[in-house]
Amino acid sequence: MRTFARGVLTVLAAGALVAQGAVAAEAEGTKARRLPAEIKGGAWKAGHVQGVAIDRRKGFMYFSFTNLLVKTDLRGNTVGSVSGFTGHLGDLDFNTKDGRVYGSLEYKAAKAFYIAIVDVDRIDRVGMDARTSDVVSTVHLQEVVDDYTADMNGDGKFDGDTANTPDHRYGCSGIDGVTFGPELDRGSRTKRGKQVLTVAYGIYSNVKRQDNDHQVLLQYDVRKWHRYERPLPESAPHTSGPPDVDGKFFVRTGNTRYGVQNLEYDERTGNWLMAVYKGAKPQFPNYSLFVADGSKRPETGPVTGQPTPERGELLPLLRAGLHHEASDTYGWESGGQYGLVSLDDGRYYLVEAGTVVEDGVTKQTARAVLHRWTGQPPTPFTKVAGGGADGS
Repeated sequence: MRTFARGVLTVLAAGALVAQGAVAAEAEGTKARRLPAEIKGGAWKAGHVQGVAIDRRKGFMYFSFTNLLVKTDLRGNTVGSVSGFTGHLGDLDFNTKDGRVYGSLEYKAAKAFYIAIVDVDRIDRVGMDARTSDVVSTVHLQEVVDDYTADMNGDGKFDGDTANTPDHRYGCSGIDGVTFGPELDRGSRTKRGKQVLTVAYGIYSNVKRQDNDHQVLLQYDVRKWHRYERPLPESAPHTSGPPDVDGKFFVRTGNTRYGVQNLEYDERTGNWLMAVYKGAKPQFPNYSLFVADGSKRPETGPVTGQPTPERGELLPLLRAGLHHEASDTYGWESGGQYGLVSLDDGRYYLVEAGTVVEDGVTKQTARAVLHRWTGQPPTPFTKVAGGGADGS
């Protein structure tokens, strides 16, 4: 009888512990979901803010400022910073698989384009140097170099970093937007296939060309990229990187100014958001936000406007928001060009850029502001007052 009673008590105690654990887990989950209405990235003598990434589990946000990476907690307190990026550091995304931040990095004068991979757990103080602290490694993207340096008019010379040339295939000016998401050719919304890195081209603004009206997205499986990683390039940029892309896709939006500034995959909808600087071609609506429809698999078709007929994998725009009938283009008027991150529950952080003068020095600022997606035209986001959880 005592043995039976002891067994009952053990079961009851175990049940109580499980219940306590469930309550604790629920409380921790609620704590993790409740985020501040805004997170400030500080004021820095650097280029303007380019992108943002968040690690919700550990409670950190990362801001890129062209030549500087800043790590804050979710209250906006600075934890550390990494300088020494002599190239252009652009959009960021956090890789939940390896706990590192990936960002686009350009060295146009050297005809070199990289993904910068940052071991963010090691950022613990202000003023760390990307070149000497072993915090940053880089992987070279040859596909981007090939399109950037393409001699489209056949005159045998590279015209350099300029929009006023027929060179640069697709109008490629380099790279900017980056995000992690599923393989596009497996169907995004079904969440099939591997999680891969998607990289968006920068595109020069040129209203005279007809071959620059697509956003170009490259996909890479980064699981074995350790073999390619090298220190941040200085005097001699390296070319260690994957020989081929795992996917190349085209989204027709009309020409924009420097392509996709911030690219973001939204797990809840399976869609791909592309925040851009507005274009200038009069035959297009020149929206500032486009959304690629993640429910549709890409279809092989003509990449319009190319000097030599070309076919590629075409990804359609989501048929929602504003609609320009003449060009059959959909989109919205929205922020997100300075930073856009999806929380995968209907909420997003959109970054606002600014300046402040301190002791006579003009510094760049960033403020990540919490929004909720409504999808309503012309502006699809509304601010979330006081933070809130689960899209509230």
